[in-house]
Amino acid sequence: MCSVFADAESNGLIEPCPEAAIDSTGLEASVRSAHYARRRRDGNRRYRVPKFPKLTIVCHNQSHLIASAVAGVGPSYDFPLFKPALLSAAWNLEIDRLLGDSGYDSESNHVMARQGLGIRSTIIKLNPRNRGRRWPKARYRRQMKRRFHRRKYGQRWQAESVISRIKRRLGSALRGRSHQPRAREMHMKVFTHNLMILAGASP
Repeated sequence: MCSVFADAESNGLIEPCPEAAIDSTGLEASVRSAHYARRRRDGNRRYRVPKFPKLTIVCHNQSHLIASAVAGVGPSYDFPLFKPALLSAAWNLEIDRLLGDSGYDSESNHVMARQGLGIRSTIIKLNPRNRGRRWPKARYRRQMKRRFHRRKYGQRWQAESVISRIKRRLGSALRGRSHQPRAREMHMKVFTHNLMILAGASP
C-alpha cells in the first residue's frame, strides 16, 4: 500500500494537509449462513441477524485512495475498529484531519488519533447514547459538543462514495466460504480500487 501512496504523491494526488474519513460497510456472502438455512428448514420464529463480512476503510477524501482496510465480521460495533484502521492508515498517509460518524464516538479514539498519531483535527459526531450528561465531561468529546464543524463533517460522504464505487465496479458479494478467504477478497478489492484510481490519474 505504501508504494501506491508514493506514486499518488508523485502524481500530485496528495495535498499538503490531507483530509481523510473512516467508515464501515457490510458485504454479501455468496454462501447462505447455516443459521439461515436451518431457519428456513425448521420454521424457527426467532430471528437472529446473520453474520456478514464487514469492511472498514480509511480513505483520502481528495483522491478517494484507500489508506487502510480492516476486514471483520458483522454485525458489530464500529468504534473498536477505529484504532487498527487508523494505525494502518498512518503508515501510508500523514492525515491532517479525520472525519467519522457517531459509530466511532469515543474519547479514547480522539486521544489516540490526536495525541498518539499527531492528527491535528478529529471531527467525530457525538453518539447521543454515549453522552449521558448534557455536556460530555471528556476533553475532545466536549469540543465536539461546543463547536462541531458541520460543513467540514459534510465531507464524510467521500468515504460513502468510495464504498459505493467499490460495490458498483468490483461487486458487493464475496465467494469465500470462511473469514480468511473473504478477508483476502476484501483486501484485493481495495488494492484493485487503488490501482484503478492511479491508472486514471496517470498522464
